[in-house]
Amino acid sequence: MDTAVLTFRVPVEVKQQLDKLANVTHRSKSWLAGEAIRQYLDLEAWQIGEISQALSEADMGDFATDAEVAAVKAKYAA
Repeated sequence: MDTAVLTFRVPVEVKQQLDKLANVTHRSKSWLAGEAIRQYLDLEAWQIGEISQALSEADMGDFATDAEVAAVKAKYAA
């Protein structure tokens, strides 16, 4: 896998937490930071995809019926 260098600033306490986690997990700080960024990007991409799909459905007038909403509400109401 090709890699690239990325340099950025974080608050001191974040750096200290990263140092601790790297020590405890026996992972490099670089690996942990890269993994955190990858997970964040995956989550954001998923969320943007879901929002885009919902907007498309709304544009087409694809909404839940009153009965469908009531069924979900009844299912989770205590």
